[in-house]
Amino acid sequence: MAKERLKPISLHQEMQRSYLEYAMSVIVGRALPDARDGLKPVQRRILFAMHELGLTPDRPYRKCARVVGDVLGKYHPHGDQAVYDALVRLVQDFASRYPVLDGHGNFGSVDDDPPAAMRYTETRLAPIAHEALLDEIGENTVDFNPNFDGSQQEPSVLPAQLPFLLLNGCSGIAVGMATSIPPHNLNELVNGLIALIQKPELSDEKLAEIIPGPDFPTGGEVLKGSGLRETYLRGKGSIPMRGLAHIEEVQPGKGRHKRRAVVVTELPYQLSKAGWIEKLADQVNEGKIGGIADIRDESDRDGMRILVELRRDVDADKVLKDLHRKTSLQSNFGAIMLALVNGQPKQLSLKLLLQTFVEYRELTVVRRIQFSLTKTEERLKVVNGLIKALNNLKEVINLIQDAPEVGAARAKLIVHLEITEKQADAILAMPLRRLTGLEQKTLREESKNLDLKRKELKSLLDNRDQLLKKIIEELKALKKKFGNPRKTRLIEGGDELLAEKTASQRPNTELQRQQAFEALNKDGKIIIQADRQVKIVSPQTLGRLHLDQESSLNNEISPAEIILSIESKPRLLAVTENGRVALIRWEFAGQQPGTIDKFLPGGLEGEKIVKILSLPLDQKLTLGLLSSDGRFKRLPLDEILEMSGRASTVLKLKKGILLKSAIICYPKSEIIIVSDIGRMLKLSVNDKNLPIMGKLAQGPTTMRLLPNENIAGAVAYQNQEHKTLFIASENGLLAKLDISHIRSTTRGSLGDIGIEIKEKTSQFDKIIDVADGETLISLTTSAGRNTRVNAKNIILDTSQKLNISNLELRDQEVIEKIYTLIN
Repeated sequence: MAKERLKPISLHQEMQRSYLEYAMSVIVGRALPDARDGLKPVQRRILFAMHELGLTPDRPYRKCARVVGDVLGKYHPHGDQAVYDALVRLVQDFASRYPVLDGHGNFGSVDDDPPAAMRYTETRLAPIAHEALLDEIGENTVDFNPNFDGSQQEPSVLPAQLPFLLLNGCSGIAVGMATSIPPHNLNELVNGLIALIQKPELSDEKLAEIIPGPDFPTGGEVLKGSGLRETYLRGKGSIPMRGLAHIEEVQPGKGRHKRRAVVVTELPYQLSKAGWIEKLADQVNEGKIGGIADIRDESDRDGMRILVELRRDVDADKVLKDLHRKTSLQSNFGAIMLALVNGQPKQLSLKLLLQTFVEYRELTVVRRIQFSLTKTEERLKVVNGLIKALNNLKEVINLIQDAPEVGAARAKLIVHLEITEKQADAILAMPLRRLTGLEQKTLREESKNLDLKRKELKSLLDNRDQLLKKIIEELKALKKKFGNPRKTRLIEGGDELLAEKTASQRPNTELQRQQAFEALNKDGKIIIQADRQVKIVSPQTLGRLHLDQESSLNNEISPAEIILSIESKPRLLAVTENGRVALIRWEFAGQQPGTIDKFLPGGLEGEKIVKILSLPLDQKLTLGLLSSDGRFKRLPLDEILEMSGRASTVLKLKKGILLKSAIICYPKSEIIIVSDIGRMLKLSVNDKNLPIMGKLAQGPTTMRLLPNENIAGAVAYQNQEHKTLFIASENGLLAKLDISHIRSTTRGSLGDIGIEIKEKTSQFDKIIDVADGETLISLTTSAGRNTRVNAKNIILDTSQKLNISNLELRDQEVIEKIYTLIN
């Protein structure tokens, strides 16, 4: 029997199914609030259980243990401590902007003190919960579902008349997602709802003006900026907030001189007062914050007061700035406006969240009106039946007297008076006092009033504009009753203040670069040499180095590849043979010059740099990348500039393939790709020849290589004026060519033999590198020697025979690289 009940199943499938069920249970049934009433299931069950217990604001408090017991036994079969923790948060006025429960006893404090046990504390519904959450629950406004064992009915959602999800905020961690919604001011939310009802197409910006920011129960300040805008427009952002502090003079003691002190009266939301004081004391003892003589907590029942006494010779404003920058007195609220909409978790903007509530509120009002209309019509029928009986009183009395029992009397009344069974029952139950003239008049007045009410309710259902006006009136009434002034102040310039604090805590690279640049002498020059040394020198020092002048082949200082003025703040890009790029942090070379590795971000260690480019300001240009297998692709330059100082892979290379060249491509310009046998491919820069592709694309084959042929390099030409190409061969030959003699072709063509290479020795010579330019041409050899030649002094080779150089190379010495000076 046991074997027959066993069923083999894949572990992968079972784990997948079980984990998915668990995740959905946590997401829908435990951790995330509903966008309609803003409550998690446990909170909703607590409120409904208290409603059933009759714990209204005008009734005495009841022990929390009794409430927790009802919630556990009827609706929420989980741990009692979890239920009590949820109840405590609903009571705490420093956690909720508008607490929905009224507590009596110790429910914790801003010092992170724990609440007393549930057997000691008492609670009841707060007025706002009784009137704005549960007042309409008996009017068929919401659906009810069976509880966990089917013995009770519980509401699927409460008929909230206000957006409690935004009023009190919410935080919760589910599986793979989390929510963190800040609390808001009731007056502002109601104004926003009314504006949205009156003008559904209201823009997000206008709505943000009506609801300018969160309103935390602990007060403090919210710094307006991009974080707040991102939160309201996209549903996720970081809202900077800080406590409220001022400077005043205090008397430390009798006989002592007055001292200045920083007095903190409000702390950021969810920050423990005792924890902040303890951490501040540690920072003072460690020397991270100076100028503080003493820290005292002088808070009492009238409010918070943390006194930070200062030394006599200290600038109080500087200490206050240090408290903001180096402590949690200024911190961030990470907002994620995630809630359940139709049972599914969704990240909502401020407008979408309010629209969701308005739709729900309209539905509950319609259901409430329909419920009232049904009751009104039923009562009107009964009253009309009684009036009909009074109009035929003698006949009714005779019918009842002649009837042998109640059933027969009911039947006779239905037939003779043409009334319903309910009306007949009402007539039979009518007391004798109804026969008085005053009672008869009262019934007729009631009938008239009920008829007017029925017409009014039908008018609301038939006319949506009147219905929306009714909702607005109810919102205004709630605002008048429960609204109060904003506690949290809104301060402009949040982005700048946040950046200042972030920089003081953990200076980022960009800020350090800015500080290093400001320390430089602006008439200096940045130099990057062929041996990859990076220096910043004065014009006088540069003149003594003669790096921008011709020289013969020798072992002198390595030639300069780049000489640029630092005043223009050039952006220099290093490109490695593995297809990775990074911006060079040359600003730090003013303090300590060195090899280029010191000025590159991590991750490029050991990679050979094939090109250093000076990036132009025009971000609409493209970066051209040529690999050793003849593939060429372009990449938008703005993608490179968004790297924020980190290394990035811009080309996916196959095994054994390296990047040979990187060039800046201008629109309607030309490039020339050269192979080591002198074959040249001249292409126009357009999407057909040289397509723009993504970072990890390899690019199409542009030059098809012959057997034993290799790529030498590529050159881009921005305009028509500079049409010369410099070619260096391995055996020390140098040529200057006019590229106008080379015909333009398309991708994949054979191109032209731009130059023929003659044998200088017994070994066949080959082109090693190419360059363009009109200034200084530098060559380096395998022996570490170098030479610099003025480009204007090189004779243009009209015969295209590479035989005009007279470089005398040593045995086994070859040319390795040709450079054009960038200045």
